[in-house]
Amino acid sequence: MSITATQVNELRKRTGVSMMLCKKALEEAGGDDEKAIDILRKKGEAKAVSKAGRETTEGIVVTKVENNKAAIVKFLCETDFVAKNEEFKKIANDAVETALAEGADAAKSAAEQPVKDLFAKLGENMSIEVRVLEGEGIGDYVHSNCKIGTLIHLQSPDVEKAKDVAMHVAAMDPVVVSPDQISDDLVAKEREIWAEQLKNEGKPEGIIDKIMMGKEKKFREESALMKQSFVKDNEKTIEQYLEENSVVEFVRMAI
Repeated sequence: MSITATQVNELRKRTGVSMMLCKKALEEAGGDDEKAIDILRKKGEAKAVSKAGRETTEGIVVTKVENNKAAIVKFLCETDFVAKNEEFKKIANDAVETALAEGADAAKSAAEQPVKDLFAKLGENMSIEVRVLEGEGIGDYVHSNCKIGTLIHLQSPDVEKAKDVAMHVAAMDPVVVSPDQISDDLVAKEREIWAEQLKNEGKPEGIIDKIMMGKEKKFREESALMKQSFVKDNEKTIEQYLEENSVVEFVRMAI
């Protein structure tokens, strides 16, 4: 198989071995990074190997609401085995408590040493992300598998609706609160794609602009929380479900 320069460079960063030796090891390993590292170690070329290149695709999301403040933590690791570890869970839960008491930055700082200690013990990459929302209309939701969590801040307090909208955010993954918040750069990129598609479909020049306007309106609304159809009642949008209330901001973290 063909070995790319990027693969070789990443292996060089992890092992400190020359590009030429990394390329040979990758070729021998059929492109598998971990096998290539084993080959280099067996040859005595790689002594200390960094784990920084390993992806953290497992973990847990934890939330907590207390006294008009909500915190959410996403704690990532490499394997589901570690995600279920009690020490791993404790770090995430401690971070939520610290975030509520002292803020997101303090929570991340406090987690640094426990994360390093657990890394030394279990040998997996880990990373932690923390956010805090404050306000009277706060709600949260965590999916049963602890892989998706959300926080919602409503303009006016409403415990039931805050919980419902937080659950909706988890399910529908909106990008922004309202359509006007979609970036012009993102819309411009989509418009280029639509224009090419319409051209290939042979649409008359005279109606392309009108079609593009419709596509842009739909794109903005499908990405905006307030205009999405409510998951518990698709006859209503979130805006209609909230009636006089509205969403100030939301946070969604997923693994």
